[in-house]
Amino acid sequence: MIKKLLLFIAVVVFAVSGRADAVGRPIVLDGSTTVGPLAKSFASWFTKKYGIPVTVSESGSGNGAKSLINNSCTIAAMSRAMKAEEIAAAKTKGVNPVAHVIALDGLSMVVHPGNPIRSLSKAQISAIYRGTITNWKEVGGANARIVVIQRESNSGTQDSFRELVVGKGVQITGNAETQSSNGAVKSRVSSTYSAIGFLGLGFVDSSVKAIAVNGVLPTVKTVTNGTYTVTRPLFFYTNGQPVGAVKQFIDIPHTADGKKMISELGFINR
Repeated sequence: MIKKLLLFIAVVVFAVSGRADAVGRPIVLDGSTTVGPLAKSFASWFTKKYGIPVTVSESGSGNGAKSLINNSCTIAAMSRAMKAEEIAAAKTKGVNPVAHVIALDGLSMVVHPGNPIRSLSKAQISAIYRGTITNWKEVGGANARIVVIQRESNSGTQDSFRELVVGKGVQITGNAETQSSNGAVKSRVSSTYSAIGFLGLGFVDSSVKAIAVNGVLPTVKTVTNGTYTVTRPLFFYTNGQPVGAVKQFIDIPHTADGKKMISELGFINR
């Protein structure tokens, strides 16, 4: 009875503040496909525990930011930090984006399991994506044209890759194929002997081969200790400091169950 009363009070505070949905309406998340598995796992756990419905859409980090700016979602799930122009756009609409880091991720370079390449330097990867290296034999592999796989421009993973590996403002080769999600990248690389792509660490499985970057493989240990340098935080963004049910949801990564979900999905607890 006390638990139900406390939940009722939290929901009332949430509704009055304008930062949460009223009783019977879901908490709405939109954004990153990388953060998607975490958001969905948290949502299922939260609904079972508190009886409050949560919906999750995966339209990309950029669209998640737009949804928060336009007040069409409660929480934006993003695999990159909000850009200055997004924050400025939010301010013009009276929205105050507040970042919450929920986990860490190792951005993993992947190739077909049959590809003999085991390691590339950042400089080599950058050259491949810029189109100055076009054949695997140039980096010690087979004589085969490299099929370059990237993400769409709205992807936070694409932005992170550009910032961490290729370089901001550097032009990626026009021959690169664009895929819409981590799953689509993995599918293309797993079925294409000469392909290279990048995935969130939680999406890497035996259908592709993660390669070392500057001699270091992406693992939970190397991301945690900082030796794998192609790493990034994953975010939830709210409009202002969360209260009530939204705060309870945002706080999931700090709980024992939340930490377990993060680890089980292949991501790294802060």
